[in-house]
Amino acid sequence: MNEPLNALDLSYEEWIEACANKWSLPRYRADQLCQWIYEKKVFSVHEMTNLSKELRERLAYELLILPPILAAEETSKDGTRKFLWQLYDGERIETVFLSHGNHTTACLSSQAGCKLNCSFCATGQSGFARDLSAGEIVGQLLAMEKRLGANIGNVVFMGMGEPLLNREALFKAITILNSPKMRNMGARHITVSTAGIVPGILELAEFPVPVRLSVSLHAPNDALRNKLMPVNKKYPIGPLMDALKTYQQKTGERITVEYVMIRNVNDEPEHAYETAALFSGMGVYVNLIPYNPVTDRYQRSNPERIKVFSAALSRLGIENEIRKEKGTDINAACGQLRRREQGN
Repeated sequence: MNEPLNALDLSYEEWIEACANKWSLPRYRADQLCQWIYEKKVFSVHEMTNLSKELRERLAYELLILPPILAAEETSKDGTRKFLWQLYDGERIETVFLSHGNHTTACLSSQAGCKLNCSFCATGQSGFARDLSAGEIVGQLLAMEKRLGANIGNVVFMGMGEPLLNREALFKAITILNSPKMRNMGARHITVSTAGIVPGILELAEFPVPVRLSVSLHAPNDALRNKLMPVNKKYPIGPLMDALKTYQQKTGERITVEYVMIRNVNDEPEHAYETAALFSGMGVYVNLIPYNPVTDRYQRSNPERIKVFSAALSRLGIENEIRKEKGTDINAACGQLRRREQGN
């Protein structure tokens, strides 16, 4: 007997090929199957009522539709919802649903854990298990949408893991989400966030689906960034800035810069001046993020200090905003729910 196919790992072209070569089915069956999964969020072949009973019984043995299993869920007073999902090998990952009034966003994970070990991050403290497959990435969004009973408008790859260290699966997942025959999410509604993986940024600049880019900076010089983010030792700020400029030249897209505000660490006025100097002449938008404490080592900058930092950037011509907090009451910082459930 042939090995069953994992449905969520299939691109549209692979659906066409499987229908033709594996099951001797016409092309329109691929469209029907994708519609059931991606539009209707139906994950059991037996519920796909426009397929014959005979075909449903056959596909039940030859097609696996495996979204993640909900292990825990928390809802914030501001409407933020955090989900802990269990994968089929027992690994657990997190996603977050954010409502901004007029639009909604899903924050998805790309790895179970993370290799980068940023000193302020909960995910890094719990270690790295493995990369996710394209289907495991896509499955997070579908499972959330089924749970919520509504489609989510935007996706950010800003959950557990470094997306650009899992590029093959990430790029395939984006292609699946973007495909008009599958999830049909516009490229401008998809953002990839990176801690600064230079080769990945350069590949993203050439990627045919023109998604948005966000870079986690958190420090404007190598000495400080090395302490906060060990990845900077491999990809220092100089090569990172060169890659960002190349990305912007090739795509014409504005880049979002994420900057977590940590008290007496990276929130001095001179850090604002250095940040402005780095991005002088570039199209960027800086998100200043009040730190969500996950360790006693660091504390959040006080509001006045963040306002001074923001004002300095504005005077120097750098567009920025102080991000409105979401989900603080449910520990929505990435990795916190997983660590708590594991007892770490």
